[in-house]
Amino acid sequence: MWGGGYGFMGGFMMLAFWSVVIALIVFLVLRLRDNGTRPPDSDAQEALRRRFANGEIDEEEFRRRKATLDE
Repeated sequence: MWGGGYGFMGGFMMLAFWSVVIALIVFLVLRLRDNGTRPPDSDAQEALRRRFANGEIDEEEFRRRKATLDE
């Protein structure tokens, strides 16, 4: 009942093994479903926000470029 004659530790090791296997499967499924790529617009908008925050462009320029990206 507890891991084929290995006592409590055998049962615990069996549970630990299957927990790791299931965790790896879940991790791989989530990783394949969302491969970490962001839409190109978000990168451009993030760069635009960063330039505005750093003072490289003024508010008018920020709004004009943001409207262009939102089209």
